[in-house]
Parts: sequence; C-alpha cells; structure tokens
Amino acid sequence: MVKQGDIMLKVGSWSFLVGILIALFVGLYQAWTLEGGEDFFATSNGGLVAWFLAAIGVIVGILAFMGKGTITQKEVPGFLMAGIALVVMYGVFKDIVMNPWIGSLLHGISMSLAIFVAPAVGILAIKAIWDIGKDV
Repeated sequence: MVKQGDIMLKVGSWSFLVGILIALFVGLYQAWTLEGGEDFFATSNGGLVAWFLAAIGVIVGILAFMGKGTITQKEVPGFLMAGIALVVMYGVFKDIVMNPWIGSLLHGISMSLAIFVAPAVGILAIKAIWDIGKDV
C-alpha cells in the first residue's frame, strides 16, 4: 500500500519537473514570438499559460511549505536565492536587444521561469520569515 507522504512527494516532484519543462518550452515560444514583433504572454492564450505556470508554482510552494515537496528545509535558502535571481534576471533581460535572437531568448526563458518560480518563492519566503519570527 502506498503511503500518503509518498504520494505527496511524487506529486511535488512531478509538478516541479513539469513546471520547469513547460516554462522552458513556453520561454522558447515566447522568444520566437518576440522576434516576430508580438508578445505571447500579452495574448489571451498566453495569459492562460501564465496562470497555469503560476498555479503549478503555487502547488510546488505549498508542498514544500508542508515538507512534502522536492525542496527540503535544507534547500530552502538556496531555492529562495535562485528564485530571486530568476526574477531579477527577467527584469534585466526584458529590455536588452541582442541580435540575432539571443536577447529574445534570454527574455522569454527568464520570464516564463520567473512566472513559475515566483509563487513558490513567495510561499517559502513567508515560511522562512515565520520560522525566524517564532523563536523570538
């Protein structure tokens, strides 16, 4: 019989892996549309994809918050720093124009990864602040 914790760990692992893969593929598509003069995330379908990525990020964050996901308590500080780096990276790359295609590639991938990771970073940041504050 499969235990409840094992199922949650598998859900956490798969949601993280699926979120990263979808974010990478969507980032490549975003880069392709940016080169064509459009912005995929500004369309209605792009908005739905962004919401889907954010929802998977929330699932990853909640499972990690409960200690059931792929991000362990020991890995939380590194994950928070990496997530902040992704969000900053998107802010840096969004206005850079480097030809051929590299500026759009950096912008698209960093944007989709930031959309996926930002909710998990927010949830785990709240947990980290709670853990620090409860000892006072």
